[in-house]
Amino acid sequence: MTFMKSLFGAGAAVTLSMAAAAAEPGLIIDLGGKFDKSFNESAYNGAQRWLKESGGKYKETELQSEAQREQSMRRMAESGANPVVVLGFANASTLEKVAPDYPETMFTIVDMVVDQPNVQSVVFKEHEGSYLVGVLAAMASKTGTVSFVGGMDVPLISKFACGYAQGVKAVTPDAKVIVNMTGTTPTAWNDPVKGGELTRAQISQGSDVVYAAAGGTGIGVLQTAADEGILSIGVDSNQNHLHPGKVLTSMVKRVDNAVYEAFKSFDDGAFTPGIKVMGLTNGGVSWALDDNNAALITESMKATADETQARIISGDIQVHDYTTDSSCPAF
Repeated sequence: MTFMKSLFGAGAAVTLSMAAAAAEPGLIIDLGGKFDKSFNESAYNGAQRWLKESGGKYKETELQSEAQREQSMRRMAESGANPVVVLGFANASTLEKVAPDYPETMFTIVDMVVDQPNVQSVVFKEHEGSYLVGVLAAMASKTGTVSFVGGMDVPLISKFACGYAQGVKAVTPDAKVIVNMTGTTPTAWNDPVKGGELTRAQISQGSDVVYAAAGGTGIGVLQTAADEGILSIGVDSNQNHLHPGKVLTSMVKRVDNAVYEAFKSFDDGAFTPGIKVMGLTNGGVSWALDDNNAALITESMKATADETQARIISGDIQVHDYTTDSSCPAF
């Protein structure tokens, strides 16, 4: 994937010394587990793809607590890892503090912007992909009520919810969209039991399609939806295979590409600090269609989703970005 031009105007690619170019890259995996079948696992898969293609090695740390954020970044930088990729918006304030202390180390942060000369910030247009799966949810729903389970109650996750609701109501203006967040602390990313409880409560209110954007918590959402006989929508990774024939689709967020490109561009001497935006236009987000959900997606649904995607890319459809304006028109 080719990233969009840096919006920072942060200049040309960083010139790397031979010693730096020989360094092993580093990956700091956020809370929730490396194999969360969602965000973290997508990042891990990107690193694994680079490893297989390059034949190189990379350093990896998996956070177990909030207290480890700064220590893990400093240890990774001091180990000589370059570049260092950190996952998740919760690392932003720590990276703002740490990056200036290691000016020769290049950092990439996924899901937040950090304005430092040695930091590449990768952000996604999750609202665009969420709009598309909202369109599909509305077309699949028989009750006219769908729902959303988010992880931690932060603007980024409301960005998913708002785009989803907007897509639903583009198809069914009087549809009901139930939105629940799992919690207000990082534990909200890894609570599948709570995810299942929220899903059952939404089903009791009539929801027959539920979209989960909740990391490991979403595994409980998808499982409960399958058990209770409603459709679910996965997130970040393609989760269609987790419950074949019961997951309507997944809003795929190419975190794997972000990690892969960070590692590879450094190898190539083309690492560029600044903001990298990944959306529908450059394949940063998408909806998943494969053998596991093909029977659930009618020709009309696919045609509508494809047409909607083209209209978003052309600018004919404007999808609201909750992180820039919290007055979501679909709520």
